[in-house]
Amino acid sequence: MLAEELLVLNAASPLWNAARPLLDVALRLEQYDESYTWCGWNKQQISSFLKSLPKKCSLVVGVCEVWSIRAIEALAEAGLKAVEHLEPGVDDALEIMRVVRTQVAPVAYALFTDKAAWDEWLFAADGEGSIVNKGDILASLAQQGRCVVLGSQTAHHHLS
Repeated sequence: MLAEELLVLNAASPLWNAARPLLDVALRLEQYDESYTWCGWNKQQISSFLKSLPKKCSLVVGVCEVWSIRAIEALAEAGLKAVEHLEPGVDDALEIMRVVRTQVAPVAYALFTDKAAWDEWLFAADGEGSIVNKGDILASLAQQGRCVVLGSQTAHHHLS
């Protein structure tokens, strides 16, 4: 099972509408057999990644579009500054991770990127329905300076 519990903090948010199709894909990957792939992802690849994570952790994704972050309203009550005041950069990324650590669980991985790099990584496929190495693609994007990967597990797993 990919998750025992799913908590939707704001189902009316445009973010939920954007994330819902990804949840549908995750459920299909979980329910179908090992041969099912979606945009280069398969069940075994995701299961291996999840097994490598600490028992209690968080995964954070920050996708910037038009120089603003549009997904972290729920953390404002925990002391994170308002979304319209967040900026792409290390200081705000570290602050997001701090708030998530105190409100949810330690951050195993945090990916901060722009929408173009996010789409390139998420939807990367070989055109034949085969699995692709998403870690290699993410490492390439990081080496190009198109994303930043932070968190407690980055010291244990090198992307390059």
